[in-house]
Amino acid sequence: MIQAAYLHIPFCEHICHYCDFNKVFLKGQPVDEYLQYLDKEMEITMNSSDYAPFKTIFVGGGTPTALNEKQLATFLESIRKRLPLAGEYEFTFEANPGDLSYEKLKLLYDYGVNRLSLGVQTFNDQLLEKIGRVHRAKDVYQSVESAKKAGFKNMSIDLIYSLPTQTMADFQETLTTSFQLDVQHYSAYSLIIEPKTVFYNLMRKGKLHTPGEDVEAAMYELLMEKMKENGFEQYEISNFSKPGFESKHNLTYWNNEAYFGFGAGAHSYVEGYRRSNYGPLKKYMEPLDQNELPIMDKHEVTKKEKMEEEMFLGLRKTQGVSMKEFKDKYDIDIMEVFREELLGHEQKSLLEIKGDSIQLTKQGRLLGNEVFQSFIK
Repeated sequence: MIQAAYLHIPFCEHICHYCDFNKVFLKGQPVDEYLQYLDKEMEITMNSSDYAPFKTIFVGGGTPTALNEKQLATFLESIRKRLPLAGEYEFTFEANPGDLSYEKLKLLYDYGVNRLSLGVQTFNDQLLEKIGRVHRAKDVYQSVESAKKAGFKNMSIDLIYSLPTQTMADFQETLTTSFQLDVQHYSAYSLIIEPKTVFYNLMRKGKLHTPGEDVEAAMYELLMEKMKENGFEQYEISNFSKPGFESKHNLTYWNNEAYFGFGAGAHSYVEGYRRSNYGPLKKYMEPLDQNELPIMDKHEVTKKEKMEEEMFLGLRKTQGVSMKEFKDKYDIDIMEVFREELLGHEQKSLLEIKGDSIQLTKQGRLLGNEVFQSFIK
């Protein structure tokens, strides 16, 4: 029974220089129409699917909070009608600190949203401008205060490090500032230069100056150290939380569990199939006019692929991969499938076996991608 759903709002008032997610400029877009089609996709899916009340819903983008209050109310009403919530649930909304009024926050809270994920990235205003963000540090303080006033008690902050011209001192200052905000969760990722972004074009012209691998590794070590000092447990390579405030929705992905994805460009994992929707709005809407789902690609995941995914997703978690659960799921011993990879990484001190669990070491976290790729045969 599927109990997790992701919903995609692709509209942005401004495009950040590093972003390669499916998004379009808000101005002049058929936002109201898109919300109607999104509702229709949910209706068709729910009428033909096996699901239980939802334990996690995550609304991402784009910038979901770029919607005006009337549009937000329409969207939230649609979710309330189509996706019944479980008694205990996590309902996350991604938010941009620059467009979060108290009225919007209260609306979200009154409709059952109980977790906010704020795209902060850095508290250095010069760096924010350099990476194409339109908010400034003061907007973050105001947003967090307004969210608390509206009733929110579970907030996450997204940070990016290894930004162009960013120094260790800059990153240290961002961490020090962020810990003063009294939030419950952090996601922190190193900058990845993706194709079709402003940064990618600058890099190709030799005009993008990032700190380099050694500084990036030092920033990650500083991140882990400071999070621990401030009472945040690292439960995944890039995620840290106060006890009990782990992202339940993201754990759905890392536990390799099924979930629905709704909206343009959204991905799903349903009944053993990984599916992706059309990204362009027109192509997303056309099948729904014929009462068909807007699926662009559908792939049945083989047992071999499931086992590989179990490893490279599960090893992202600090608790790692349970050998017993692997055997129960796939009816084969993990050592029979991945002996060479596991022993090789153990010899290099990138993996360790603790009781029933196979986990990344601290060094393994620094070289995570190298470890993950080895399990894809």
